Amino acid sequence: MLHRVTLLMTVVSCLLIGCGTCQSNSSHLSDDPESPGSNRVTSDPRSARGRPPACLRRTSIEGLFKYVNTVLSCAIFAVGMLGNATLLRIICQNKTMRNGPNALIASLALGDLVYIAIDIPINLYKLLAMRWPFDDSVFGLFLCKLMPFLQKTSVGITVLNLCALSVDRYRAVASWSRVQGVGIPVFTALEIVFIWTLAAVLAVPEAIGFKMVSFEYNNITIRTCMLKPETPFITFYRDVKVWWLFGFYFCVPLVCTGVFYTLMTCEMLSNRKGSLKFSLSEHLKQRREVAKAVFSLVLIFALCWFPLHLSRILKKTVYFQNDVGRCDLLNFLLVFDYLSINLATINSCINPIILYFVSKKFKNCFRSCLCCWCYPSGSLLSSVVPLNGTSFQYKNPDHNGLSDRTALRKDSYN
Repeated sequence: MLHRVTLLMTVVSCLLIGCGTCQSNSSHLSDDPESPGSNRVTSDPRSARGRPPACLRRTSIEGLFKYVNTVLSCAIFAVGMLGNATLLRIICQNKTMRNGPNALIASLALGDLVYIAIDIPINLYKLLAMRWPFDDSVFGLFLCKLMPFLQKTSVGITVLNLCALSVDRYRAVASWSRVQGVGIPVFTALEIVFIWTLAAVLAVPEAIGFKMVSFEYNNITIRTCMLKPETPFITFYRDVKVWWLFGFYFCVPLVCTGVFYTLMTCEMLSNRKGSLKFSLSEHLKQRREVAKAVFSLVLIFALCWFPLHLSRILKKTVYFQNDVGRCDLLNFLLVFDYLSINLATINSCINPIILYFVSKKFKNCFRSCLCCWCYPSGSLLSSVVPLNGTSFQYKNPDHNGLSDRTALRKDSYN
């Protein structure tokens, strides 16, 4: 199933590459002065001295690309809002789903939900209107600071939660004889509070540095949201931002997952002959399923975010403002940047889909919450049983005599 998700992402990427074409030179489409489409062109001849001639044609995004991007953004918004909200409802209302790993997954879903609800509409407005929303008002400045802050906070929450889930899976295997009951441990609750606090603190430079900036482009005054360094700290942050984002927001979760999953594999192999393992075989199956789900989340995270980091690194290392051949390179970088942003945004809506395909427990819960209309009322009542009067879980007809109580007890393992 994971291969199907990866194949679908590849098809969407190819479609966007085929639909998006740029024409040349700088543009005001990006809110980041370090992005490919943000070179400033002024009407002051003194500022143009020493620079190569302007590109022959203005950089722009073709209409077909805008339509495809709009449809994709609307689909991501709908799927992300529905999927993450349903995931939160499942974990909050289903008592048997309230455990440490699922609490971290709920934290992940809540961070994605905040990003989808605020950032996607603003990004879509920028692409269609070719301007920053409310650019001439105080509210526009507020959005200018809020959007990059929430975006970096959301990514930070994702990164730190994935690291915490990897550590949690290793701890679960290292203490494989321990079976945890239903409920969220106090340590996990404190861990989630720390994750959100640290993610917000690390995003503060974005809120400080981004401002509404006016500049001249083709004799037109444009106001847009950009990272404008006015202090030594923000200047330093701008200079190291690309490498900082790549190192902490991309490499850290991959390294953390690789290290702890290697340790987890060694631990499982060393305890392979233990007699207690056979008595807890169902328990171990549950933990393997959770470990597989966490690994899938990290893998899809890497696939979604790598193109954006690659785009920014190429802009930092290959693109030079005074290079006479910059126009041709800019054509590629601008489309690649928009494509990469779309792929990164997909990560905010795809986690519930991954859990649906990887975890049988989540699949049953999603079906009971979202697909009730697919079943007649009689068959629905016979296929689900209520949990605590608030949610439903499917009964497996092939339990070979096992009671529903046994199945519910299995769900409390982590």
